[in-house]
Amino acid sequence: MNLNTTLDPVLLRSFVAVVDTGSFTRAADSTHLTQSTVSQQVRKLESLLGCELLQRKGRYVTATLEGERVLSYARRILQLMNEALAQTSLSAEQQKIRLGVPEDFATHAIMPTLSAFASEYPGIRLEVKSGLCSDIWREFQRSDLDLALVKQRQGSAPGLASWPEPLCWIDSLHGDSLHKHPIPLVTFPIGGLYRSEMAHTFDSLGRSWRLAYVSTSLSGVCCAVEAGLGISLLPRRLVTERHRILDQHDGLPPVPDLELTLHAQAQLSAHSRLLAERLIGACDRTFEGEP
Repeated sequence: MNLNTTLDPVLLRSFVAVVDTGSFTRAADSTHLTQSTVSQQVRKLESLLGCELLQRKGRYVTATLEGERVLSYARRILQLMNEALAQTSLSAEQQKIRLGVPEDFATHAIMPTLSAFASEYPGIRLEVKSGLCSDIWREFQRSDLDLALVKQRQGSAPGLASWPEPLCWIDSLHGDSLHKHPIPLVTFPIGGLYRSEMAHTFDSLGRSWRLAYVSTSLSGVCCAVEAGLGISLLPRRLVTERHRILDQHDGLPPVPDLELTLHAQAQLSAHSRLLAERLIGACDRTFEGEP
């Protein structure tokens, strides 16, 4: 045998299958190949090694003395290959971090943290999805996300950390949408917590309302309110100088605070845990000083 001969694992796998099953036919079934293909692969391996590997004993095919020696190495080679493939797959999975964040947190609030993390760990594939919290939460429950920042009612689902998110009613600085009939609302699509709370409030007050502007974009909602298209319910920290806060003096009841919660899957890679710690720090800074 030439010392530069390369042993094809495909040939080794067919050889091991024949020895383990004692038959070329059963080996073909176990490897999902035809019997002639298995026979050809064994003959090719014998040709490469320069010796007979198999012999027939009655109804069964067994390994020769040389075949027994090769069999030991073949098993070890195939085992090492399987371990290498498993470790490569695991490493690739650990190098990917899937994060879901609310639309209003996908901009300035945590972007510096995500950018710094990506720069510090270029080997980690960070995949961030922003959108409605209801969609993010469903993906997290399906284990399609490793980490998820979601807005939720206080205490509804414990996570790694939580921060109170005070809400307030807002109108345009010089607008008076609350006294229009029906009341024009600026909101997110169906499924958003703010939208359901708005509808419930005005239904309870016996006030008719209509959807004046619906957008999945936070900036779109804020701009629509600033332009006087209607009123909305948003986190207090998002109020700008072009907004006017409405309260009980305007006939609107206070709205219970929501909370922003960071959720994590039970099994996390070390880098995912590190990102979670940094997200907690970023959220602490974002909510610092909030009433």
